[in-house]
Amino acid sequence: MRKFYFSLFLAMTFYIGTCQNSLTGTISDGADTSPLEQVEVYFPQLEKGAVTLEDGTFHIDKIPLGTYKVVASYLGYKTFSQSIEIKAGINTLDITLESSVIEMQEIIVSTPFHKLQSENVMKVEQTSMAEVKKTGAITLAEGITNIPGVQSASTGVSIGKPVIRGLSSNRVLVYTQGIRLENQQWGGEHGLGVSDAGIESVEVIKGPATLLYGSDAMGGVIYLNPEKFALPKTTEGDINFNYFSNTQGLGTNAGIKTSGDKFKFMARGSLTSHIDYKTGGDERVTNSRFREYDFKTGVGYQGTTYKTELRYNYNNLKLGIPEAIGLQSTDRTLELPFQTIDNHILSSKTNVFFEKSSLEATFGYIFNIRKEFGTQIDIAGLDMHLATLSYNVQYDLPKMGNIETILGLQGMHETNNNFGEEVLIPDATTNDIGVLGTSHVHFENESDLQLGLRYDHRAINGDESGVPGQESYIAPLDKNFGSFNASAGYKIDFVKNLVTRLNLATGFRAPNLAELTSNGVHEGTNRYEIGNAALKNEKNLQIDLAFEYSNQHIELYINGFYNTINDYIYIEPNGQFINSNAVFLYTQQDARLYGGEAGFHLHPHPLDWLHLESTFETVTGKLTSTDYLPLIPANSWTNTLRIEFDKNKDWIDRAYTFVTLKSIFSQNKVNVFETPSDGYSLLNIGLGGMVQILDKPVDVRISGNNILNKTYIDHLSRLKIDGIPNIGRNISVGVSVPL
Repeated sequence: MRKFYFSLFLAMTFYIGTCQNSLTGTISDGADTSPLEQVEVYFPQLEKGAVTLEDGTFHIDKIPLGTYKVVASYLGYKTFSQSIEIKAGINTLDITLESSVIEMQEIIVSTPFHKLQSENVMKVEQTSMAEVKKTGAITLAEGITNIPGVQSASTGVSIGKPVIRGLSSNRVLVYTQGIRLENQQWGGEHGLGVSDAGIESVEVIKGPATLLYGSDAMGGVIYLNPEKFALPKTTEGDINFNYFSNTQGLGTNAGIKTSGDKFKFMARGSLTSHIDYKTGGDERVTNSRFREYDFKTGVGYQGTTYKTELRYNYNNLKLGIPEAIGLQSTDRTLELPFQTIDNHILSSKTNVFFEKSSLEATFGYIFNIRKEFGTQIDIAGLDMHLATLSYNVQYDLPKMGNIETILGLQGMHETNNNFGEEVLIPDATTNDIGVLGTSHVHFENESDLQLGLRYDHRAINGDESGVPGQESYIAPLDKNFGSFNASAGYKIDFVKNLVTRLNLATGFRAPNLAELTSNGVHEGTNRYEIGNAALKNEKNLQIDLAFEYSNQHIELYINGFYNTINDYIYIEPNGQFINSNAVFLYTQQDARLYGGEAGFHLHPHPLDWLHLESTFETVTGKLTSTDYLPLIPANSWTNTLRIEFDKNKDWIDRAYTFVTLKSIFSQNKVNVFETPSDGYSLLNIGLGGMVQILDKPVDVRISGNNILNKTYIDHLSRLKIDGIPNIGRNISVGVSVPL
């Protein structure tokens, strides 16, 4: 019994000791030492933080022993970032923030070491959903096209697929809630499939990220960060309204989140509805209407050395597939052909913190139901159910001097089943497994080196479908693919304020089920697609060189890349027809893509309210046969004049207004099965700010896109072949009200 009480005493002593570790301090202005209120102090790895009080003080308790990065950020000041060792008991850190007109830096989550962009070896673009909403984008897929190097292959306004430096579909991986999104993304008319409600920010890795994420990330990654839980012992809520004039679009979403000392909860629901969009010629594109329901919720628990969270997202999307400009209607009821998509996303993330290391385990389950109705409104031609179980376990080893190392195990088990009248891809099972190791070395000369190595294996087993010798027969499939991949990156400040990044990375992509097995009419494309079971891995090597210069007046950057792809998979017609549908075959050929982005941001001091921004993007894609790759975006040049007033006014706070001229050049470097596209320019405007109504800060946004009602057809529009223009003038109004 004595031994029992002694053991219990030791356990209680350890528990109390670990629970009493805390960080306290004061944050002040570096110019006049005045305290700063509402500054966020945050531990990225722990996902734990606090906000300073009126006297500038903050307090964060229940911190595990060890060394962690702490970040303090506040609008109008340079972001503070420093590693601090948390010892037993009360730890103190006083922070002085220096004023800066350079944009406040955010923490990058998509890379393994959770660093600020200025500390990152790999160039990652990030934008907040608050900034996306200011642009008046109707969908998330449209909103992220404001990120340099990112475009969208669209079917009307409801369907958009991200294109990163000329690569899309299964070559661009999307992450949401910390897990890879699997929703039959191989289809050209299969959109992003994620609502912007409940998304806090978007990060984009441009270039092969196979080392971090495995197959399908050879073109890049779109990483969607969900909104954070509320700070401890706080409750927040909000309701948002949006209206879009062109589609008479109505959108609303509301959310609430609350956190106690350890337990957390959040929930958000949204509803959007749009009629057929109107072109610059004031004609509505028949059956481009859509509506979306979305619900997100999450619970979490955070102790001292252990934290876990569970999130769930249900998304229901019903969208028409436009084919012509026909009957002019403002009806919201779908016509044939149309799609219905149900997406269930369940994810869990658990972190265990040891004194000098940590373990993170993320598990996900996605159940996607995609139906396409081509000829009958109540009978689905295609009815595919995709179930994906994924796992990602990463161990952060004890730091050795200036070297940080992470070892990881990732994989997924995926099943596809058909319940429709037609079978485009067979019932099949896919199994992935990958192991990786990556290290980050910080040198004393303010330079950083990051290295990594990974091996992946994918097994695909498909069932036989149909009768041998007959049309639409699909033979059984048993294929295995594997690949080693590596990456190396180096960042250095050659001179003051000039950052140089050089990254080399290999990537691979295993052929997907559609490419290997298709044998039938794809209703969404109106063509007969035939797969090729002999397809091999795509493998690529990309070199990326970036220069960034910044001071109190100007920021400049130039990013260049060269990407070689062995056995690039693409689809092309063979000149034959089956039941009046053109036959398209999957084939392979080596390819290369090259180009980059350049831009500047002028904010002359002391005119800190004035911002002039300009970006230029270019990409060229070629096959070894000297033919150009299909669906390569045209060069573009975007110029924005923006005025911001961050200081409090009598009736409005953080007011802004902007004018943007986006010029898309003509695209004449096209595949032999494409036609050239004319250039065009779009004028966009916007204004907004925080208005005090009944002592509540109400966010009001007004924007006008294509304000001159230009008639144009984008080169990446899948409606281009039918001569259907993109959307015309659209005025949007958004209001966000805290509860």
